[in-house]
Amino acid sequence: MKKQIAFLFALLSTIISCQQKTSYDTIIRNGLVYDGNGGEPIKADIAIQNDSIAFIGDLSNATTKNEVDAKGLAVAPGFINMMGHSEESLFQDGRAQSDIRQGVTTEIFGESSFGPLNANMKNQLQKGQGDVKYNVSWNTLGEYMQVLEKKGIAPNIASFVGSGAVRQYVIGEANISPTSVQLDSMKLLVDQAMEEGALGITNALIYPVDFFAKTDELIALAKEASKYGGTYSSHMRSEGNHLLEAVEELITISKEANIPAEIFHLKAGGKDNWPKMDSVIKRVERARKEGQDITSDMYTYLAGATGMTSAFPPTLQDGGFGKLRERLQDPKIRAEMKKAMNTNAQDWENLYYGTGGPEHVLLLGFKQDSLKKFTGKTLAEAAKIRHKSPEETAMDLIVQDSTRVGVAYFLMNEENVKKQVALPWVSFGSDEGSYTNEGVFLKSNAHPRAYGNFARVIGHYVRDEKVLTLQAAIQKLANLPAKHLKLQKRGALKTGYYADIVIFDPAKVKDNATFEKPHQYADGMVDVFVNGITVFKNGEPTGMAAGRFVKGSGYKK
Repeated sequence: MKKQIAFLFALLSTIISCQQKTSYDTIIRNGLVYDGNGGEPIKADIAIQNDSIAFIGDLSNATTKNEVDAKGLAVAPGFINMMGHSEESLFQDGRAQSDIRQGVTTEIFGESSFGPLNANMKNQLQKGQGDVKYNVSWNTLGEYMQVLEKKGIAPNIASFVGSGAVRQYVIGEANISPTSVQLDSMKLLVDQAMEEGALGITNALIYPVDFFAKTDELIALAKEASKYGGTYSSHMRSEGNHLLEAVEELITISKEANIPAEIFHLKAGGKDNWPKMDSVIKRVERARKEGQDITSDMYTYLAGATGMTSAFPPTLQDGGFGKLRERLQDPKIRAEMKKAMNTNAQDWENLYYGTGGPEHVLLLGFKQDSLKKFTGKTLAEAAKIRHKSPEETAMDLIVQDSTRVGVAYFLMNEENVKKQVALPWVSFGSDEGSYTNEGVFLKSNAHPRAYGNFARVIGHYVRDEKVLTLQAAIQKLANLPAKHLKLQKRGALKTGYYADIVIFDPAKVKDNATFEKPHQYADGMVDVFVNGITVFKNGEPTGMAAGRFVKGSGYKK
């Protein structure tokens, strides 16, 4: 018996000794740990080994070559930009500083996709580039994602496949419905994208060519994505006059295709539509109670950003942007469009009318150097300088720049934003690129959401406005989107999960970007880890390209 006791004592001593000698790549000590599940934080240490979290708890006896003291700071899972547009900006600068400095460790590409591409689409993408230049060397969505990953990027990236991309690949840019043969070809392209790692299928139904797709076409393609465990995500057909009908269409697609659905950047656009938000919330919550997996994301600002072309009927782009540009030079059509811009349209989403006037339309960016002087001015100001009406100015700028012309439309109200921020099924997406405040990025004005959307959640709505708790915000910034998109081992601080970790000071987190001065980094983020590698340390980028192509559940090697 004594020998057994002595043996057990020796074994226990050995175990303790081994534990004392345990060494990890990195140890984050003394932080207040928010695991991402919405519960109260705990004081704990976190060990990182290779790309994963190896241990959470007391690591006072463990050793490391890379020790991070997080005393007085919050430690949380990396945030997920549920709907970003860094598809091009990452080619210019893979450090993604406007997002990394807010704690974003994973970028989700949605609304459209950079694949599949046929020869004509590749040519359009190559020739249509603005200040950011890159070689369109890929054909499929998976190949595009691999090109970005190989180039070297700080954040993880994931993408949906666009229903508009597969439509344009097969049909072109005409306002027609697919034949059964064409629809089968579109389905095969969705299958291919899902097997290459797409998260699901996506669209932006107020814009051509997506606008031309009927509900039955979208259901058919969503069913393909559903077979691979994907998600349907959508900038809905209306965020204004037909907001309730658009929500109903999304819920119908979700139900018929048996697929989870995501409402991109939830909003009620236009003063007349602000009261509809309560009905939208009730409808989504009823669908959720009935067993449908419906979620949404949002940006925390009162203006959206898109193209000036959204001031015209989508049918004007039947045949593509080139046709629109040509039509806007026809005197008869220009007269019709001037009238259309000031019409409360019921069969398309007139964002210009929704703002209430040209003084609420802010010019953000141009391709032509000769027009960049109008960046940061309102359409009303530009019209006064050019001695023309706002409507004529809008048309002239599109024709002269040969682009849709980036603008911000002021459409929302703060009361609805606060309601949405507090909803447990709403996460956050910037609907913008990830930039550095230098070089070619300064040639255009970003929407401030690119630099402040996520910091604004923590600094403004948690700390200042007390709309929700910090643990609830972190759960919505990280865990909610990870679960909805089935991102494996991400979105939480848990042993065995990938070490996407952010360390920040909740008292100092602040968004600084404004519409007047948008290229202003947020404050408060101290360290950011992506897959166990420090990409941001003590308030400065490390230059490490730790980001990976995060693949959906249908991926096949």
